[in-house]
Amino acid sequence: MSKKSKVAVLYTKPETVLEDYDRLLKLAEVEKHLDKNKTTILKDNISWHYPFPSANTTPWQLEGTVLGLKHRGFADITCVQNKTVVTSAFKGEDRNLYVPIFKQYNIPVLYNFRNEDMKWIHFEPKSKMLVLDKIFPHGIMIPDYFNGKNIVHLPTVKCHIYTTTTGAMKNAFGGLLNTHRHYTHTWIHETLVDLLKVQKEIHPGIFAVMDGTTSGNGPGPRTMKPEIKNVILASADQVAIDAVAAKMMGFKPMDIAYIRLADEAGLGSGKPENIEVVGDDISNVNWKFEVGWNVHRTFAWFAWYGPTRFLQKLIMRTPLVFFPIMVSEVNHDYIHWPFRERFIYEKWRKETEWGKMFAEYESKGHLAGNK
Repeated sequence: MSKKSKVAVLYTKPETVLEDYDRLLKLAEVEKHLDKNKTTILKDNISWHYPFPSANTTPWQLEGTVLGLKHRGFADITCVQNKTVVTSAFKGEDRNLYVPIFKQYNIPVLYNFRNEDMKWIHFEPKSKMLVLDKIFPHGIMIPDYFNGKNIVHLPTVKCHIYTTTTGAMKNAFGGLLNTHRHYTHTWIHETLVDLLKVQKEIHPGIFAVMDGTTSGNGPGPRTMKPEIKNVILASADQVAIDAVAAKMMGFKPMDIAYIRLADEAGLGSGKPENIEVVGDDISNVNWKFEVGWNVHRTFAWFAWYGPTRFLQKLIMRTPLVFFPIMVSEVNHDYIHWPFRERFIYEKWRKETEWGKMFAEYESKGHLAGNK
């Protein structure tokens, strides 16, 4: 019988979260899976440039991971940011309080959309692609900087309108695909499997550290109902950590296409019986999360999966793409944030222990690790 994949899971609290992240990395045996002689890229997750709880990598997740890696001799650490058509990396890393952490621990930050930081090059995968070679018939492009370096993904535990849940596998989406990645949405599950194949070819080590201290229920990855769950996860198996997070959220992992397809391709373990959970007992956890529907998901369904999908090339691959981008930006930044999500954020910041810790980080660039 093959060895089970290992996923470390711990319950935590603000007073001990940095120490808990250190213990989490130890339980997940990070040193076995990353090459200390190589640069390690941190790939944080900025789903929204506003600091909406559960949408983005948390500052304690980022700081805890940096400290855990440095304690184990990983000295060469960088961070790579990407942008989307509706999300600003610069606003996101500022508003989500990453910048003081980068400065404190001397973490260089590079941007995959800046030519002076990295170039996009053609990549010929050895693995058989499910869809990427068809979606991009003129060639698959990846950032040259990624090749030969470890990568540590920093997703959060949340739902997603396209993929039901989003985590380690989805976190590769922004880093490895350029601003035309919206071409893939109809085949998003297959795309995530292809990207994991690519990662296994270019990275000497892959690892994920996931924060569920505040988890996202509802139509994510931005407009969600944040729920305090006090949990953190880590694993070298990108499929297994997503499967464990999905199970905790109340979904059947193998019913989620990207997890099932990756498991069937031998890229990791999606079946709970093939995963060893170390740390705290989560065997009976079921948060009963539901993706639900909102206006964005309705329009997305028509665009990518519904009867109007035949219009994709006309709208999404021509200057007409400006209009759906504008609608999305207006919906999120000028309707949802000022009239709804901002108040949810402020209530979380004022009334929850994790929100109060976020406020501590915000106060004069304070780092919890400096206490």
